[in-house]
Amino acid sequence: MPINKIRIAILDGYTLNPGDLDWSPLHALGDVNYYDTTDESNLLHHAANAHVLLVNKVPVSRNAMQHLPNLACIVVTATGYNNIDISAARELGITVCNAVGYSTEAVVQHVFSLLFALTNRVESHHRSVIAGDWSAQPHFCYTLGPIEELAGKTLGIYGYGSIGKRVGEVASALGMTVIAHRRTPLDDGVKYVSVQDLFAQSDVVSLHAPLNKDSQGIVDLPLLRTMKPTAYLINTGRGGLINEPDLRVALDNGIIAGAALDVLSVEPPPSNHPLFGAANILF
Repeated sequence: MPINKIRIAILDGYTLNPGDLDWSPLHALGDVNYYDTTDESNLLHHAANAHVLLVNKVPVSRNAMQHLPNLACIVVTATGYNNIDISAARELGITVCNAVGYSTEAVVQHVFSLLFALTNRVESHHRSVIAGDWSAQPHFCYTLGPIEELAGKTLGIYGYGSIGKRVGEVASALGMTVIAHRRTPLDDGVKYVSVQDLFAQSDVVSLHAPLNKDSQGIVDLPLLRTMKPTAYLINTGRGGLINEPDLRVALDNGIIAGAALDVLSVEPPPSNHPLFGAANILF
């Protein structure tokens, strides 16, 4: 196939490029059709005749693939690819590619920004001071509560890939003890433990595993009950790793101390999301 005959469809381009990037390099590869958003109702229309699909969060099911006879490749413009029916793609001879490593440092930074927000509560202190609470104190020392030191605490990492490893390195630099769980432990000096031991032993659990049939909803109430009541949960992986109604129960009943989430099972979340209004949670 001559390269200038390749037809490329970008199905949810706005999520990757809201206007600050240049798509022109793709035009050198073939004919490009661009769509800001795509859903189930118009996917087949947007993807019709395409040889290559670029997607971010758009689900591409077996049924869709079967109705796209020219489709040869799906490029996911993210690391996670749980929105693609991989087994169907394999059976149909469709190559699936993802973007690995592009966000490692940014995600690691975000993990610790969430953790510091839970422990140091900088913004909460700022708002309190502006509201006059410090001015009303008889002493110079004022806090909303104890400020926890991370040194000496245990960070448990569920999913020890490239991002999880970097999170562990930063945690170690802060003086934390690092333990991890991954499906296939490596001989790399890291202490690997079971999922149950990870949650039971950790002061902070950070989720970095891909979402699949084995990890869907793995953080449920029985697992949360094994955690220390002083422990925190951080999720910058996939929202579906957590059973969200169960997390609500755990937070509202003091089973864990708090949670900070960058991802939810439905994005954007509905206004009546079960975690909205939960105790000690940050989004």
